[in-house]
Amino acid sequence: MSQISTDTRVAERRKPRGLAVRLLKQWELQLMVIPALILVFIFSYIPMYGVLMAFQDYSIFDGFWASPWVGFKHFEMFFNAPEFWTIMRNTLVISALKLIVGFPAPIILALMLNEVRLMAFKRVIQTISYLPHFLSWVIVAGFAMSILSTDNGSLNILLQSLHLIDEPIGFLGRAEYFWTILVSTNVWKEIGFNSIVYLAAIAGINPSLYEAAEMDGASRLKQISFITIPSIMPVIVIFFILAIGNLLNAGFEDILLLGSNPVLREVSDVIDTYVYRIGIENQRFSYATAAGLFKAVISVTLLTVANYVARRSGNSLW
Repeated sequence: MSQISTDTRVAERRKPRGLAVRLLKQWELQLMVIPALILVFIFSYIPMYGVLMAFQDYSIFDGFWASPWVGFKHFEMFFNAPEFWTIMRNTLVISALKLIVGFPAPIILALMLNEVRLMAFKRVIQTISYLPHFLSWVIVAGFAMSILSTDNGSLNILLQSLHLIDEPIGFLGRAEYFWTILVSTNVWKEIGFNSIVYLAAIAGINPSLYEAAEMDGASRLKQISFITIPSIMPVIVIFFILAIGNLLNAGFEDILLLGSNPVLREVSDVIDTYVYRIGIENQRFSYATAAGLFKAVISVTLLTVANYVARRSGNSLW
């Protein structure tokens, strides 16, 4: 009888406690989370009220409720705009190039740094590659413009000294160079910082796996192929899902600064810069909101589809 009562007490202790009880027990942790939740609510959820403008002929003088409702008028105008397909092409191409080039770059850097045995050299490389992330795009764009300038730009000087060109090239004034410059600048700026997560994942791999592989005669390349990459694959898949969800986020600050030349608009104008130009500069708030909402819906759809596909491999966000 005593054994039964003991088992009953153990079972009761194992029962999941109510939400209020668990929150009360973790009140210190919950208190730390509250400021972050308040910030997210204020800056991420309350502004969502503004999407109503996409379905109105919004006027700042009439406000949300007095402005007339027009349904999907602004969406139809956006889809029928003469520049719609150009904007979509630029957005998809720039995003795809950033994904194809920029996504594997930090993984490759992390794998290379993991193979460096001289710690002093490794720290120097890490520091140099991390620093550009902390520079604003204004500074980075200034560097790029200075390097690519036709007036004493270091790249033109180098090419002329090697007798590869006869006169300076205006790289930021020619459409055929813009995508290459934009993607290269993005990779240079973010490759080091983005590699931190992969380096942390590599550091968590059991060293005995490498020791066993080395005893079996596996080369360093085979150890990378059969141990390192498969071990960090869950992290890679999660970040790839997030990258797919951001496929329509081709960029804003970098394109706005590097593509400021009107000559480049045919290859530099993406949804974000278009929304900024139409909404802020031309004050067509409802039209710009409709374009931004269209991009948000497509991004959520892509994220959901990518997560569904990744779930079949056993790695997903939810």
